[in-house]
Amino acid sequence: MERVIKEKLEEVVTLLNDTENTVEEKEIKEKVERILSLLNDPKEIEGAKENLHDRLAQVLELVKKSMVDPDIEIDYCVPDIESTLSNCDIHADPYFMVTYVIGDYNKPTRKIRLRDTALRRNTPESIANQVTFSIIEFKGEIDSVQMG
Repeated sequence: MERVIKEKLEEVVTLLNDTENTVEEKEIKEKVERILSLLNDPKEIEGAKENLHDRLAQVLELVKKSMVDPDIEIDYCVPDIESTLSNCDIHADPYFMVTYVIGDYNKPTRKIRLRDTALRRNTPESIANQVTFSIIEFKGEIDSVQMG
């Protein structure tokens, strides 16, 4: 619950600090009222959490199906759902840990974070495509360094 409220407060601060937009008092009032309603109705937050967990589970399945590469190992940390990492931080953003196995001693890794704003605004298919694209891009970067 604290995390959701923190995100909403960050939205208000971002809105206030945006020098290119004219901030209307009405916008700020609406966002602050939304924060207060979340504080007064914890059931709404639980419903949003469940929706987010369902979306993350769909993203995991889609990425697992689309990324079949013997040189790429994909681990993930999705708090409160599941994790293939032993040191998964339950308070952090969900992420994929991608390892490109080039040899026994050469295994570059990259962490691909899934931010809450992206998770709330995009479809699971879109998020899975972004993750898949990031993995392919990571592999291409490593290949270009290896091949010279």
